Amino acid sequence: MTTSLTSELRDRAFRWIADDPDDDSRVELQNILARAMGGEAGAADELADRMAGPLEFGTAGLRGPVRAGPNGMNVAVVTRTTAGVAAWLTAQGHSGGVVVVGRDARHGSEAFAKAAAEVLTAAGFAVKTLPGPLPTPVLAFAVLELGAVAGIQITASHNPPADNGYKLYDATGGQIVPPSDGEIERAIEAAPPAISVPREPGAEVLGDELRDAYLAKVALLPRGPERAVKVAATALHGVGAETLRAAFERAGFTELSLVAEQSTPDPDFPTVAFPNPEEPGATDLLLALASETGADLAIALDPDADRCALGVRERDGSWRMLRGDETGVLLGWHVLSTVDSADPLVATTIVSSSMLGEVAKEFGARYAETLTGFKWLVRAGEGLVFAYEEALGLCVNPDFVRDKDGISAAVLAAGLAASLRAAGRGPLDILDELAVKHGVHVTDQVSLRVTDLSVRERLMAGLRATPPASLGGTDVTMEDLLPDADVLRLTGEGLRVVIRPSGTEPKLKAYLQIKEPVAGDLAEARAAADARLATLRADIESRLA
Repeated sequence: MTTSLTSELRDRAFRWIADDPDDDSRVELQNILARAMGGEAGAADELADRMAGPLEFGTAGLRGPVRAGPNGMNVAVVTRTTAGVAAWLTAQGHSGGVVVVGRDARHGSEAFAKAAAEVLTAAGFAVKTLPGPLPTPVLAFAVLELGAVAGIQITASHNPPADNGYKLYDATGGQIVPPSDGEIERAIEAAPPAISVPREPGAEVLGDELRDAYLAKVALLPRGPERAVKVAATALHGVGAETLRAAFERAGFTELSLVAEQSTPDPDFPTVAFPNPEEPGATDLLLALASETGADLAIALDPDADRCALGVRERDGSWRMLRGDETGVLLGWHVLSTVDSADPLVATTIVSSSMLGEVAKEFGARYAETLTGFKWLVRAGEGLVFAYEEALGLCVNPDFVRDKDGISAAVLAAGLAASLRAAGRGPLDILDELAVKHGVHVTDQVSLRVTDLSVRERLMAGLRATPPASLGGTDVTMEDLLPDADVLRLTGEGLRVVIRPSGTEPKLKAYLQIKEPVAGDLAEARAAADARLATLRADIESRLA
């Protein structure tokens, strides 16, 4: 792309620079503008991209690269966003209420959290800030624990190192849902320039008591008395290591080994290409440590510790990470087999494995499927005891954290591993038994990363206009979930594909599932399911290419 520096683009940049309260951001954008005005190749393109915003405020809040300009995460954008949030809260009747602000350790997080707290304080809210970089579930817990009207966490979760974000929780302790996002976006649009938004210091900095209260609840999660288990874990350079260590100590698990190279927060994430446990290579150091220490279980947290991935030792002694669906079904079974609720509800999303529904039926429990995102899962219904999404999100504690919580999931998983070890068994034994009972469910995902978001729109429009009659050699029918969601669901005999644009990343995602009944040998059924899945994956990849 080659962009010319129009007078309109130049003037918009001048106005933004004049209204930016942050010295560093002003200088950053001034330099790009000067290069563009001097005719430097590519500078006008970069300026146009910086000015192409604003970042869209959705139900996941904001996510974007840390950089100057309206199309980035910076103090000016956070200031105007928070002014919009404050106006929305006031319109909802929450003026003067408690708002909790937390952050992770990414680039810009401290400055962004400070700006948010000061805007809210000036707007008359009782602002309380977490005492330092802490896991996102601690912030979600704080909203309920303190009776707050809202919570803001500055984090980009498992996004690349260049990104940061802004996540908003409402008074229910869950992430916002429509129409709140649209209302907030309109309030942001009506906010004055950032330099004119009042800011005032004076927010209360919370002490250790809030984190201690969270850890006290987490310590009650293990479902049995056994504590003899060896666990290897990694925080992937995020903020989860110390809270995980403290949670294990409180719960009585004493044999925890952390990947030393990844235990200290580092916003550059030097040992991984992407700080996401799902990405190839991200858990190599973890699995090596698990092998070295003779661990019974491996645990990977994502950088803000709201996601949890489990690794297990195969019967040949090698190690592998479980898929998100395997972990979700395993822990869902564990919760249902030990829950004391009279009428429990478990939930997952339309893109996750359908096996949890079969497990729920086995226990006489209620089961729900929601649209993707924990904002919907935690609202699945009364009596919710467990929820998961295939992207490593697990809510094992909906009574005190109404969001995914990697720390709590890790403690519950350690308790399960300890109970299984005492019985001479392991997680794979449970997964095998569930497959025999309910059929082999294998899942996979095809992700198409794009630089131009219109590519996603064209592909979705093409599928809607000409739905495939078959996939992977199986006849399918297509269901369009519009207007509720931009989602296409294709189903056939033992086959399901769900296609949707990602809400947090520039990707089009296809979620694949094959279900194969076990008539005799489990290994044969698995091989048949894997073969069908490979064929299906190749078909989907070719269609999205």
